[in-house]
Amino acid sequence: MKVQFLDLKAQYQSIRDEVAIELQKVLDSTAFAGGPFVAEFEKNFAAFCQVKHAIGVSNGTEALWVALLALGIKPGDEVITAANSFIATAEAISFVGATPVFVDVDETYYNLDPNKIEAAITEKTKAIIPVHLYGQMADMDAIMAIAQRHNLVVVEDAAQAQGAEYKGKPAGSIGHIGCFSFYPGKNLGAYGEAGAVTTNDDELAAWMRMFRDHGQSKKYHHDIIGWNARMDGFQGAVLNIKLKYLAGWNESRRINAKKYNELLANVAGVTLPTEMDWAKHIYHIYPILVDNRDALMSYLQEQGIASGIHYPVPLHLTGAYAAANQGVGQCPVTERITPRLVSLPMFPELTEAQISLTCEAIKHFLQQ
Repeated sequence: MKVQFLDLKAQYQSIRDEVAIELQKVLDSTAFAGGPFVAEFEKNFAAFCQVKHAIGVSNGTEALWVALLALGIKPGDEVITAANSFIATAEAISFVGATPVFVDVDETYYNLDPNKIEAAITEKTKAIIPVHLYGQMADMDAIMAIAQRHNLVVVEDAAQAQGAEYKGKPAGSIGHIGCFSFYPGKNLGAYGEAGAVTTNDDELAAWMRMFRDHGQSKKYHHDIIGWNARMDGFQGAVLNIKLKYLAGWNESRRINAKKYNELLANVAGVTLPTEMDWAKHIYHIYPILVDNRDALMSYLQEQGIASGIHYPVPLHLTGAYAAANQGVGQCPVTERITPRLVSLPMFPELTEAQISLTCEAIKHFLQQ
């Protein structure tokens, strides 16, 4: 038996007929760029996130970029974010002309450590971007309190957190703006590229709606200099179907995580992911810590079990940002855990037999 890291085909088969019907509706209406299918998804996703506004955009990276532009982040500003995220978080900061300031993470749950934020704040700091990594939200009460004390805005990078919660509040509903990716592998994934921003601020929402459509308040009336960042109709239709199933799919991931936890409990050499008391983790990724990560991954591959690394190089040590940062030692927790993290197979359709096979392979490898 082989165990894939992610099986998008299994999920597609479960909703294939619904998808075919909705895509045919898009074709019949020729509503290919924005339009009613996107608007319907925006309405439903806003309700899902318990916010006033959701605005569909082309992808998750663009969501971050649009959010920072809307909040007035500009050249010369600094934006604090986590050192262990995907590079899109930092790219968005760079492409508004600001400087990303990488701060270390909490060793228990791998998200931005609020205790280390204030030391990184300068007179140039204008924003904080906590990344809800792996499907668990950062400590938003602490982060929002810091932001309020220092007059900073907060952008939630919720690219991996569609349906995650912090003290009962959904991802994307706490900061000034929430940013989502619907890349196909996400818990809520499009059939191509798509993203969204969420907010309770009417003015920010109006600006982002105009900006993503060439700055138009109505057709050919350009009130601001904008961009083409629209979500297409096919993605809106697909996401609207999948949104109905997201809570159930997330619960399946949580059940799968519980099975992993039970089977790998007390296994010497394995550190399991921690779900914080205030969190609802939706396990976009299920990462474990081991000392001999690369050898374990090779062994699992030999057994027909896929695995992954999220992410192999801390952002402050990547070639793109190394010259602007302090190098090794800047974020010691991130640097310590990065070479030990391995992501195990995780998707809603993962079977108990596949989880058992994966765990038995890990135990066998560690006992050699």
